[in-house]
Amino acid sequence: MLMCRSPWLLLSWLLLIAAPITAAPTPAPNIIFVLTDDQRHDAMGVVNPLLQTPNMDRLANEGVRFTNAFVTTSLCSPSRATILTGLPMREHGVVDNNSALPRHLETFPAALQSAGYETAFFGKWHMGGEDASPRPGFDHWVSFPGQGSYGPTTLFGTPSLLNVDGKEVPQQGYITDELTDYVMSWLEGPRDPDRPKLVYLSHKAVHAPFRPAGRHMDAYTDLRIADPTPSPAAMASEPLWVQMQRNSWHGVDFPYHSALDLVSFRRDYLRTLSAVDDSLGRIMAWIDAQDSERETIVVFTSDNGFLFGEHGLIDKRNAYENSIRIPLIIWSTQRIRGGRIEDRVVSTLDIAPTLRSLAGAILPQDAIGRDLTSLLLPDAVVDWPDQPLIYEYYWEFNYPQTPSMFAIRNDRYKLIRHHGVWDTDALYDLQADPGEMKNLIDDPALLAVRLQLAQALHEHLGRHGASHSIPYTYKYNQGAVFRNALIPDPPLVFPQRWRRKPDAEDRYEHFLPDSPNKTQRLEMLNRVLDKTLNQ
Repeated sequence: MLMCRSPWLLLSWLLLIAAPITAAPTPAPNIIFVLTDDQRHDAMGVVNPLLQTPNMDRLANEGVRFTNAFVTTSLCSPSRATILTGLPMREHGVVDNNSALPRHLETFPAALQSAGYETAFFGKWHMGGEDASPRPGFDHWVSFPGQGSYGPTTLFGTPSLLNVDGKEVPQQGYITDELTDYVMSWLEGPRDPDRPKLVYLSHKAVHAPFRPAGRHMDAYTDLRIADPTPSPAAMASEPLWVQMQRNSWHGVDFPYHSALDLVSFRRDYLRTLSAVDDSLGRIMAWIDAQDSERETIVVFTSDNGFLFGEHGLIDKRNAYENSIRIPLIIWSTQRIRGGRIEDRVVSTLDIAPTLRSLAGAILPQDAIGRDLTSLLLPDAVVDWPDQPLIYEYYWEFNYPQTPSMFAIRNDRYKLIRHHGVWDTDALYDLQADPGEMKNLIDDPALLAVRLQLAQALHEHLGRHGASHSIPYTYKYNQGAVFRNALIPDPPLVFPQRWRRKPDAEDRYEHFLPDSPNKTQRLEMLNRVLDKTLNQ
């Protein structure tokens, strides 16, 4: 029998064998965040089987696809700032496409960098005018000024330049492919194996004017594309600004001040999107080739949707579904299996908290968005209280056709309030009217719904110290104000329901808040004011 000569050695040995065995900590996952520009929620084969997007479809079929994902502002720069910070436009301060992201705001890449991640940005930053210089939170940087260019030369014939870690480098080829080349070079380069990676790939595509890669120029040639443009008569209940915008820069009667054919325009949009799918395929092939215990998570989404004739409009900015609804897919090599559909309403406010959570980074205490990780696990019982989507957009002088607007959307109704214009608001029943073509703002049966939504919208917009204020932005020209001279302008027409005779019983209704007993209160007000005004 072996005897231990030292009682201290024996004690150490006993403590060792009695100690619980703890598993090695799970390494933080690699995260690849892919952001497209102006991609509608239905611009994927998994939603529209006529489209050829095999790599997007793979993500959807193997990951979690959020079918009700929305932006909180349908405009490039404000939406991108929301994705980075988890804050709405009224709080992060990027109120238009010329505003820079305030440096004091912490972004999710900066949080991941502090948590030990190697971080790299590739593509369109587009916050702060033409400034393409590196931003905090990234160890490696490849970007371009403003919107960038699809090819090696700009629309003005000058060379397209990339900013690579602070140095200007000529763009060599098609931007979607070249950005992906930079991504692959970084991923395949000498990386620290002990540090997880964050790739933020922000495509220029599919922003107009669309320019497909040469290999996709003939794609979708035989695809029948329907024109969703409604007749002017079908838009009779729409706000006046929507009807008038048809003949404008963002309308079907004078799109981009040209004779643009919208069907061909949409065909080129799909062709341009094909290179994005190719890019995603290259990244997925790299992931498949890895032999690592470290999980890799891919998040695929867009900064806003796009209209191709719906409501007589093109572009985005407004609060209609095709403008604000986006694709959102989360896929991983480990924790997510067997493609699932999640139909709860989520938004771009939720992206930063979710990526922080997945990376093990600290979530800010004042976060507005919600962590989606509990929705990624199959068969998880999740307490997910209903929360309405709050939308905001501030009028831009350069595109004056679209007013400031605020909207609230729940699982059935959407209320849109137009600010600073002499026009009607809008209320839509999304179940009965998914195309949002019947404005129910004056339906007496929906008065309680309208009042409830209006109150909730005001309360949400005032949270977190917000001041309900509209910013003033610098006006450097008259903006895109032209109208197609080949289409006669109609006389200024207001809704018929606004016409009153001088003795109308509700002619003073604007003095009183809307309520179920407003008619009775108006009778009293009429007697008082008539007596006063007729003295």
